[in-house]
Amino acid sequence: MLKKRIIPCLDIKDGTTVKGVNFEGLRNAGDPIELAVKYEQEGADELVFLDITATLEDRKTFVGLVKDIARNLSIPFTVGGGISSSEDVRKLLDAGADKISINSSAVKNPQLIHELSKEFGSQCIVVAIDTRFTDGSDLVYVRGGKVATSLNTVEWAKEVVSLGAGEILLTSMDGDGTKNGFDIRITKLVSEAVSIPVIASGGAGSADDFVQVFHETKATGALAASIFHFNEVPIQKLKQQLKTQKISIR
Repeated sequence: MLKKRIIPCLDIKDGTTVKGVNFEGLRNAGDPIELAVKYEQEGADELVFLDITATLEDRKTFVGLVKDIARNLSIPFTVGGGISSSEDVRKLLDAGADKISINSSAVKNPQLIHELSKEFGSQCIVVAIDTRFTDGSDLVYVRGGKVATSLNTVEWAKEVVSLGAGEILLTSMDGDGTKNGFDIRITKLVSEAVSIPVIASGGAGSADDFVQVFHETKATGALAASIFHFNEVPIQKLKQQLKTQKISIR
């Protein structure tokens, strides 16, 4: 069984870490390099860096910032935002990223997943899925959560696996930033439907939420932002609590 991972997320806008609720109302959360170093020192297993407005602004992820963050880290580091080609991936991996995350570009051109997996290896291709319960269905959203698609979340998850994705970053837009707990229902559905690691994201508000998502779903990682950024749940204390609940962590 894969050991569970605790993964802080740095949502970046204009070079600064930000955090909102349901993908709206962003507020400043600090310097991304300082936060990245802090999280590694506190025991984070991995880090995710998302340039959240790159796709909306039709530009590429800030490669310079990726280099600066990677230079200060030794834990695995995933980068996403505005990635749409092999060239984009190569630049980010050369800059120090360990894995890359694609979302809107994968929905627009599913074969991109296959192409990138074949060229760089599935282990470094993460497909991010932003999902929201809409009109009775779980639908995939793109362009920073601004645009709904007709794709069913679970079916899309199965498809990305068949195309060569090595991991899924599943974000519940309904839960994002609310601190009401991870969306157990959709996380359970997706993690049981696929054979690759799934990272649960959206809604973490306490250590108990991590215990629940690891006990009740097959997610192998749990991602959070605001509770770490604003020192509400220290990573070391979180890991201690997970151990007391007999949850195998890194």
